[in-house]
Amino acid sequence: MNWRKILCSGWLFLTIGCAAVGPDYRRPDPSMPKQFGSLEAGVTDAQSLPPEFLASWWKILNDPLLDEIMEQAVQGNLDLRIAQARLWQARALRGVSESGLYPEGGMGGQAQAYRRTESEAMGPAGLSRERQGEFYQAGFDASWEIDIFGGIRREVEAAEANLEAAREDWRSVLVSLQGEIARNYIELRGAQLRLEIARKDVEARRENVEINEARFRAGLVNQLDLTRTQGELSAAEARIPLLEKSIRASLYRLGILMGREPMSLIAALGPPKELPEITGILSAGLPSDLLRRRPDIRRVERELAAATARIGVSTAELFPKFSLTGAFGFQSENLDRLVREGSNFWQIGPTVRWSILNQKRIRNHIELSKAIREETLARYEKTILLSLEEVENALVILHQEKRRAASLVEAVEANRLAVDLALQRYKGGLQSYLAVLDAQAALYNAQDQLAQSRQNSLLGLIALYKAIGGGWKE
Repeated sequence: MNWRKILCSGWLFLTIGCAAVGPDYRRPDPSMPKQFGSLEAGVTDAQSLPPEFLASWWKILNDPLLDEIMEQAVQGNLDLRIAQARLWQARALRGVSESGLYPEGGMGGQAQAYRRTESEAMGPAGLSRERQGEFYQAGFDASWEIDIFGGIRREVEAAEANLEAAREDWRSVLVSLQGEIARNYIELRGAQLRLEIARKDVEARRENVEINEARFRAGLVNQLDLTRTQGELSAAEARIPLLEKSIRASLYRLGILMGREPMSLIAALGPPKELPEITGILSAGLPSDLLRRRPDIRRVERELAAATARIGVSTAELFPKFSLTGAFGFQSENLDRLVREGSNFWQIGPTVRWSILNQKRIRNHIELSKAIREETLARYEKTILLSLEEVENALVILHQEKRRAASLVEAVEANRLAVDLALQRYKGGLQSYLAVLDAQAALYNAQDQLAQSRQNSLLGLIALYKAIGGGWKE
């Protein structure tokens, strides 16, 4: 019939031609500085970094053992497995949302044996019917909501954005994992180096105490001088348990980060090894790179897209929903006559549902969706600002520790020369061996501070490339 063709054509036109209600998402374009304010000539520059370098930034430390740990941690870390499972959940939820664009239906059937009352068996107008019997039915029914106002499309749009956010969350976990691996590895090597220095310091101070005890018995020094050297020895010995505790904590943490037992890396990483060296000028990249490199910024931006799409989902509830429903099947009181031409039935037609009395609730849901979007936008802007702060802080650490290390290198050289001069004067009989021990103690103290400065510089480098968003690639 013509009216059927007109109705179908009209619905097809509405389905294809109508735009989805609610605001269309536009990616924010926040203002970013042209370069970081804490750059320093000779230490860092503002060149944009290639993704290949950032994907494995820790390799600039030239430590094969660290490279191996990174690779194994990516395979075994449990936080990454959790993030991967959440990514699978988001992908499945996107599929659930997309299913709303397609018809839904299913098959069903029933078989019943019944017995009517006498009054029911009489039937209308005195016609008698069988008082007991059987009933069989089998069929198929389906319905399809025609997404005229775009509510389902907006829901799919939000689910797609949530999927992308989950992907960025996985990358964020990866970046954090690599940063934690590198930080604990550097802290381990730094503590091992400082432990060696502390043990040498203890040996020198113990020798100092033994000499003073002999001099005290000979009446050459008083009780105050002896007690002072004993106190210095005890203070030096007290630093060793703290360093050993730090070493164990780093070893245990590295094991957990790799998805292993805490004690699993003691044999492999227990022997001391030198701290890696930072060579050349480091590049901090451009502030605008943070928007495309940092997974946490990318994640919140996707959450903003999802929040915008949900405004459309809420807005679509203001309008009527049109569906096309239908059913086809067979029913009979005799099983052997069920599938016959005379037993079949079918029905098809449009339905309309309009929540016209729920307007107040729907409009409040729309306002809620808008408020969530504003909150997400504020979180997006805050995340950008925090990322800039993290990069600037990392740059300050690199610059200040470079200056501090330069002074400490001079201090170590000066104290090493002082030790040599004290030894020469002692051998020449110009002064006692106590002067040699004092010079050695000053040297060990300067070496310890230099080791801490080198460790802090490496931690600043790790913080810099973690803040930039290094550690992943498309």
